[in-house]
Amino acid sequence: MMHTKFKAALLTVALLTSSSAAMAEENFWQWLVTFTRQKEVKPVDNKTYADECGSCHYAYPPGLLPGKSWAKLLDEKALNDHFGENASLDKATLKAIYDYAMENAAEKSWYKRSRKIAVATEDETPLRITDVRYIKRKHHDIPEKMIKGNKDVKSLSYCNACHTQADKGIFDSDTVSIPNYPDWD
Repeated sequence: MMHTKFKAALLTVALLTSSSAAMAEENFWQWLVTFTRQKEVKPVDNKTYADECGSCHYAYPPGLLPGKSWAKLLDEKALNDHFGENASLDKATLKAIYDYAMENAAEKSWYKRSRKIAVATEDETPLRITDVRYIKRKHHDIPEKMIKGNKDVKSLSYCNACHTQADKGIFDSDTVSIPNYPDWD
């Protein structure tokens, strides 16, 4: 009996340490025993990032994309045509924003939702948060009229239009309020 339990424990450890979520962690055991793991996404806590990115759109928490996506998005040339806009920055500001995004990217986060995004983007480099399979799956049952046909939402890229606590990094469904559709669940 004891021998069987030991084998089961060994198998569990082997499966956990070989999983892609575990492999993404630099120190799996530290991650496993840490008490700082959080459920959601780390909120934006960098003034430069919040000011510069937030001056044109919602300042997305870096944990919503993997580092490889941030690297492409925050490339000097890419910022010249950032989704149709010139978002060029001086070198010092770009470095500060780039470093912040990379340090807080999905695969480096202790937050559970970011970890799920990291796993969902292992084989992809999405340039839009709305292209992340995990994000698409979370929004698949919302009728288009509530998003694109809604003058107060317009698209899924306006996270903070419906996610009432997005600025705190909270994207749980129980904090969602779709403008003009108060009774939708």
